[in-house]
Amino acid sequence: MAEAKNWYLVCYDIRCQKRWRKAYKLLEGYGERVQYSMFRCWLSQRMREKLRWQLEKVLSKDDDLILIRLSHQCVRDIPKYNRPNTWLLDENKFKIL
Repeated sequence: MAEAKNWYLVCYDIRCQKRWRKAYKLLEGYGERVQYSMFRCWLSQRMREKLRWQLEKVLSKDDDLILIRLSHQCVRDIPKYNRPNTWLLDENKFKIL
């Protein structure tokens, strides 16, 4: 049985350009950027914990990081109260079942 996945918003404020670049490149492998310091990622619990662990190795205690899990209802309602094209999902992507 496949692991359940959820959308997560990963938001960060990193004070050092070098650490910011490392975190940015790491996050590109997990999701896509939606704003300057915000990524959306489709993650299982295991993937989320792996990402957190990898980010903690990059960040210092001066940096800020927050992961926010979005319910399916929240994701479905995003287009209702935002600008058009705010949260587009590529429906043509293949899914492995």
